[in-house]
This record gives sequence, structure tokens and C-alpha cells, in this order.
Amino acid sequence: MSVSAEKRKPVRIWVDGCFDLMHFGHFNALRQAKAMGDYLVVGVHSDAEIEHHKGPTVMKEDERYAAVAACKWVDEVVPNAPYLTSLEWMDKYNCDYCVHGDDITTMADGTDCYQVVKDAGRYRECKRTQDISTTELVGRMLLMTKDHHKRSSFSGSSISAVNTAELGTFSTGGSKTKPDTKISHFLPTSRKIVQFSEGREPKEGDKVIYVDGTFDLFHTGHIEFLKRAKQMGDYLLVGIHDDQTVNAVKGVNYPLMNLHERVLSVLACRYVDEVVIGAPYSVSDQVLEKVYKVDLVVHGNTPSLNDADGEDPYKLAKERNIYVEIDNPQNSVTTEAIIERIITHRKLFEERQRRKEQKALLEKEAEKAEKAAKAAAAASQ
Repeated sequence: MSVSAEKRKPVRIWVDGCFDLMHFGHFNALRQAKAMGDYLVVGVHSDAEIEHHKGPTVMKEDERYAAVAACKWVDEVVPNAPYLTSLEWMDKYNCDYCVHGDDITTMADGTDCYQVVKDAGRYRECKRTQDISTTELVGRMLLMTKDHHKRSSFSGSSISAVNTAELGTFSTGGSKTKPDTKISHFLPTSRKIVQFSEGREPKEGDKVIYVDGTFDLFHTGHIEFLKRAKQMGDYLLVGIHDDQTVNAVKGVNYPLMNLHERVLSVLACRYVDEVVIGAPYSVSDQVLEKVYKVDLVVHGNTPSLNDADGEDPYKLAKERNIYVEIDNPQNSVTTEAIIERIITHRKLFEERQRRKEQKALLEKEAEKAEKAAKAAAAASQ
């Protein structure tokens, strides 16, 4: 038998990280890593490990494990992975290569977390996604103003009592050393949408399920809902409302992530087959008939806000007797609950930001030194 005819050994890839407040930057890194091999193993650090090296997490470790497991490019999740990546740990899971973004990550003492793997020739690099980070999202939450929250439909929450002037200057920009938080203007290319989309259409006889929502700060509450909705049929179509619709209906400074960011996050979920970008807030005949023939419209059992004209957004689906409510899991994470965590523990996160900025400066210097050393080595050859 020729070598080409023999069955090739699958290439196993190792990726590790915090994966706090999972966003499309995380998903894009996992997508790129999976493309470098056949089987993707993702190690997720514990809360204690992250707090020691970076500061407190927003999401609890069980929530972070679940968010990574829901990514369609991930084959296996390893909880409580060590912050320092070792060859022994990679070998334990039979991984050939470790993949990380093109920015240096260091331990609390400044040591490169991947130096041992690099020296062994088992390190591969993927492109870091610009203009998004967990710290950037935290900054957006802290910059939400008291005036906006007073107008919130979530009246009586602890958020409405917060004065923005008391929040300090917790913010970051598109890179780890850029100091300003801004409203996101991230615009994906058609290529990026295609990379995240499966492009699969429902087969004849498939039961098509439609759900819609904002899916802001895409989290485990959303994931569990999408999982339960998918179990009710064969094909899950997700409508995602545009920024103007969300702002008009909720009457607050939402969404925190723009439409394009939210679309990519939802597309990365393994339970989702297709999305409607900028879906109308009220389920219309166009949604039910023109995209695909929808068999069932599914919604959680929490009250939904009426449309801007005062109408029930699910009126048409109810009239056609294709509307079903499913129970939300107990203690389910919500977008507002995440914001409340940030507000409640804002001083801790401000300290985390200061630590991260100092660490980022050291990493930037180390990155410059590494590039200079490579350039010098190349020049001497």
C-alpha cells in the first residue's frame, strides 16, 4: 500500500485560555485553530488560576466551560487547564500542536506562557481579531450612563442606581494597550460571514424552528435556550434584531455588541443552522414564509416587550397556532445579570484593568525584543 493510500493520522490541536465573556474574537481563534488540524481540544483555566495571573473573571468557570463547549469548532473541553502550557499537558491529550493568537501571553512573573512549546517546535499562530476583547466589553458596560438606565425597562435593578461618574476610567480599546473604549463599529466582510456560516439549507421534511432576539453579550443563557429550541425540530433559524430596533424597543443604551458582532457569535453556536440578519421585531409573514417555511416559533417563558406600535411581536405566530413557549432553565444567566456583576464588583475590575495595562506594556516590550532578535538572527545568516 502506498503512503498516500494509508490512512492519515488525525492532527490534534491544543488551545487554552480564559474565554471570559465569550465573543466572536474567541470564536474566530477557535475556528482558525480547528482549520490547522482535525480535532480541537480546548483547555479552559479555572477562576483561581485566572485571578492569580490576570484578575477576577466576569463569568464563573462552569459558565465558561459551557460556552466553549457550545462552539461548533470545538471537539473536547478540558476544565481546569494550567495557565502555563506544558508539553506534558499536551501529550496527556495526544495533541500535536498548540495554537495561540499573534500576541504574547505571560504569567504573573512575565514568563511567556508558550515558550516551552515554541522551543519544542509545536507552536502555531493564528491571527488575533482586532477591536474586540473581554476587557473592551467590560468597558462598554461600565460606560453605560445612569440616564440610559433610568429609561430601562428593567426598572428597580441595581444598575439604575449607579452614577457613571463614580465608575472611574475603566476602559480599553481594540488592543491591549489602547486606552479608549468606544462604541463598536466592527464591520465584517462577506468572507468572514461565510467562514462562520455552515451554508446548510433545510432538507425536505425537516421541521424548521424559528427563534428571535437580541443575543447581546452572547452567553450560556442564550446557549441553553438555543439548545432546547433545536431539540424541538431539525433546523434552527435565528432572527437577530438590528441595533436600531433593539434601542427603540428597549429604550436603553443597548445593545452593547453591534449587530455584526452578535451575528458572528450566534453563527458560532453548534445548535444554530442559519440566521436572519436584522430580523423584524414582530414575527412577520415574510419571516415565516419567505426565508424558509417555518413550522414552529419558539420563545422563552419570560415576558416579551411589545413592539413599538404596542402589538404583541408573536401575534401572527399565535394566530397560526405555531407558537410555543419553553421553560428557561433555573438560575439562567441573563445579559442584565452580567452587567450587574460588573457594576457590583466594579472596583475589582478597575484594579484588574490597571494590572492588565501594566502587564500589556511588559508584553509589548517582550514582543518587540522577540521581533528584534528574529530580525538580527535573519540578518546574520
